[in-house]
Amino acid sequence: MRINNNMSAVITNNKLLGTEGSLSDVMEKLSSGFSINHASDNPSGIAIAGKMQAQIDGLDKASTNGSDGISVLQTAEGALNEVTDMIQRMRELSVQAANGTNSDEEREAIQKEIESLLSEIDRISQSTEFNKINLLDGTLDCRTYANNVTRIATSNNVPAGIYQLRVTHASKRAEGVAAQTGSYPVTENFDNTYSKVETTTNVTTGSATDTNGKYNYKNFIDTSEWTKTIRDYSDVENTVITTTEGSGLGIAGSISINGYPMTFNQGESGESVYGKLRMACEKGGAVITDFDAAEGLKISSYKYGAEAELEIEFSSIEFARALGFKGDGTTEVLDKDDSQTVIPKITKVGEDAELTLFKNNKDDAEPANTVDSLFGQQATYKTDGRRVIISDTKGFEMSFLLDDGFASDAKDENGDPLYDGLVVFNVTDIGSMALQVGANEGQQMKVRIASVSTEYMYIDDVDVTRADGPEDAMDALGEALSYVTSVRSQLGAYENRLEHTTKSLDATEENMTSAISRIEDADMATTMVEYTKFNVLEQAGVSALAQANELPQLALQLLQ
Repeated sequence: MRINNNMSAVITNNKLLGTEGSLSDVMEKLSSGFSINHASDNPSGIAIAGKMQAQIDGLDKASTNGSDGISVLQTAEGALNEVTDMIQRMRELSVQAANGTNSDEEREAIQKEIESLLSEIDRISQSTEFNKINLLDGTLDCRTYANNVTRIATSNNVPAGIYQLRVTHASKRAEGVAAQTGSYPVTENFDNTYSKVETTTNVTTGSATDTNGKYNYKNFIDTSEWTKTIRDYSDVENTVITTTEGSGLGIAGSISINGYPMTFNQGESGESVYGKLRMACEKGGAVITDFDAAEGLKISSYKYGAEAELEIEFSSIEFARALGFKGDGTTEVLDKDDSQTVIPKITKVGEDAELTLFKNNKDDAEPANTVDSLFGQQATYKTDGRRVIISDTKGFEMSFLLDDGFASDAKDENGDPLYDGLVVFNVTDIGSMALQVGANEGQQMKVRIASVSTEYMYIDDVDVTRADGPEDAMDALGEALSYVTSVRSQLGAYENRLEHTTKSLDATEENMTSAISRIEDADMATTMVEYTKFNVLEQAGVSALAQANELPQLALQLLQ
């Protein structure tokens, strides 16, 4: 029996202290509702829970951002609805103005209403805002900077970068009406000059013929007399019209010979597909003989008794690929020996010029799909004077209006070039609205809202008082209507995407909240069981400690 060290009391006291500590932890969990109140409670759990809580908070705010984005799109779409109605009204007025029963005074009255509607469209474009952010003035569109270009627009599928085109004809469109035989008047719009080209040769329209399962396009002109006559008129009012023996005609403008349209547009890209197709159609069947993505696509065009070479050149592999050309810079996509022929479609000014690739090594011609193909299936180049539109089936589209008179072959009085003909585009992502629709960096959705100003839509100069004004107005307003509906369609696609995005964010937040709850939240039933256990143990420990403290009292009996 020991007095100095009552080990029973020491042991009982230690157990009681442990029980009190556990009871204190359980009571803290019951009072807070959390199973982790200190890092020591669950070191790994608190690290996981901290990251998950940041995700949950970010997802909640991202969902709010998505809802705000939907509000922006709805605001813009509401304004565009009114723009659509006004364009519809202006087109209706243009149809009315085209009627020959209208007097000049009535057309003037119609023009005044059209001008009023145009002003309102510009006002909507400039004043439609959300939280003091302009929506329809182009502020929220990708920024494109270019030289020698008045206005420019790019589609959503045009990646940021620098693009170059060389323009060899860029002025005003020439218009002409062909006589039935022998006489072909051409009216150049440069200085309203008029020249007349006469020839006794016949011009045949193009046709596709089947020869042993191989399709070949033939369209030829006997240019022996025609070339000579044109050379006699090669310098009319500083309008340069040139040709080479047996190789075809180079002219800026649009002419029609015996109902067969041949177009040489001042607004055309020099080595672009559109202009070269015109030349290819003039000469006959065009055969691709070589393809090098780094240097461009070369097309050889053959005419009876003559040889000529056409080239389509792009400034970079990236630009060629963006338009649908594919290749590694060395691979020959097509070879002349494979009997593969390009069959071009003859079109008028302002219409699509289609370049469709066909394989002729089978009984039936079919779209080519070998070695990455060309343009996928097809690419289109549209032009009407100085306005040029480039697009392909992958959604790449770039339209621009060249400066008046800009061209690499525009010459001064001494015959020296006025411009180098190079148009450089610098497309940047600056300007588009970035919606943070995720909890982490880089999880953004970029929204582009294009301008709907009358200038941007090429309807700022609509004038139904001119003789051909109503027809031009109907065409321009029809294109503007298609443009606005495409913008609205894009906004609708954005809105639908954002709605799905917010629903996904809400569902993810819900699931992550459930996951973090299993880590952080205390199970009240289980915790209450623990509380009851430690409470009983504490009471038992107090009683046992009291008994242990009584043991030294027995030593007094030995001393009596």
